[in-house]
Amino acid sequence: MAPEIRGTDVAGPDETLTVLVPTPELADAAGALSPRVRALVADPGDGPPTGEAAHAQVWVPPFGGSVPPPEFLDALPRLRLVQLLSAGAERFAGRLPDGIALSNARGAHTPATAEWVVAATLAAQRGLPDLVREQDAGRWSPRTFSSLVGTRVLVVGAGDIGRRVGAMLSGFDVELTYVGRTARDGVHATAELPDLLPHADVVVVLVPVTDETTGLVDAAFLAAMPDGALLVNAARGVVVDTAALLAELTAGRLRAALDVTDPEPLPEGHPLWSAPGLLLTPHVAGTVPDAGPRAQAAVLAQLRRVLAGEPLADVVDAY
Repeated sequence: MAPEIRGTDVAGPDETLTVLVPTPELADAAGALSPRVRALVADPGDGPPTGEAAHAQVWVPPFGGSVPPPEFLDALPRLRLVQLLSAGAERFAGRLPDGIALSNARGAHTPATAEWVVAATLAAQRGLPDLVREQDAGRWSPRTFSSLVGTRVLVVGAGDIGRRVGAMLSGFDVELTYVGRTARDGVHATAELPDLLPHADVVVVLVPVTDETTGLVDAAFLAAMPDGALLVNAARGVVVDTAALLAELTAGRLRAALDVTDPEPLPEGHPLWSAPGLLLTPHVAGTVPDAGPRAQAAVLAQLRRVLAGEPLADVVDAY
């Protein structure tokens, strides 16, 4: 867990708080928080900040952005906080210079991502991808598929998205098991996965990207899942060994629903496009109309904490 960072570590109580943001809309909203706030639109693609922008203590990168060229950060000697618009922080974590804290927008995309997990699981269980293909071909092809009701669902990742998935699944009478990095009340440790996986009809992966979770879903993980089980990945593509998953899908032993892939974007001609038993979406789980406003609200709430000198929320990396 990152140590506590307070708003006073970012800007003094009487200091002007200069914030670099990616859009004019967010600049207007940030500037309306307090006369102390000076919000400026900045794009790393336009080169290093100059003038007033070079005094920024907070930078909000564009959604989906990554660490900019060194000269961009070198031009911001007073920068103390990088505040993301996304929950995923792997593009920045451990890659910022000393003295700069990193916070994410935890919770901003939780409802939409959890909704995708439930929608994709239902669609895969009830065979909707196959039936849509039959519709496109003009064929009436009645078949019996699986059900979600009464299944054993293993959620790997017991954070806010995993908990929301559990709440959404409560009406389906599923047998729900949570797995986290360490064991705690109601949550099994990842070390227990070899014993848990053989009993899961559906395995949902919602872990953040770390050294420990990269490649977590490898050949051994998949081999431990029972025949016909469904893997649902709404985390990041690198959490799953693509070659190992392809082998299981091609053999027809497992099924999968993926919103993320490795590589990503998935290139033309990649074998995942035609893998049997796969429902594939292009990293859109968190993309709904209210995702932008939710992320903006998370940024504004963080700026209010800075202005009030309060502890910052959702610090991923601290200096």
